[in-house]
Amino acid sequence: MSHFSTIKTRLRKKEPLVKALVHLGYIPEKGESSVRGFRGQTVQAELAVKMSRGGDIGFKWNENIKAYELVTDLDLWKQSIPVDRFLSKLTQQYALSTVLSATREEGFEVSETKNNVDGSIELVVTRWDP
Repeated sequence: MSHFSTIKTRLRKKEPLVKALVHLGYIPEKGESSVRGFRGQTVQAELAVKMSRGGDIGFKWNENIKAYELVTDLDLWKQSIPVDRFLSKLTQQYALSTVLSATREEGFEVSETKNNVDGSIELVVTRWDP
């Protein structure tokens, strides 16, 4: 019996997802990888984070919703934070990476970054027009 859970996300682009995982201290393996779960069961994912304890963390592309889904064995979740908090932090870093990329493309520079007590991130961006 499979113990894998699949959780829908709104994470649509691979590179910001990889950057967000790295920022949170994870080392994602790109490309088709096995995600390990209960009693050696595996499931394939496009991104996988191999964990030394507990089940691995993976992300599979769902064509129907056009986004990556988190796939993991929740019974083996051994992270320092609950899965919903993990997804919240991951989504925040994904959004930050996406915003920073878009601001650079538009010619803006980040002049100030502030991490607020409530966990939000404030950015001040500037651009000099000739």
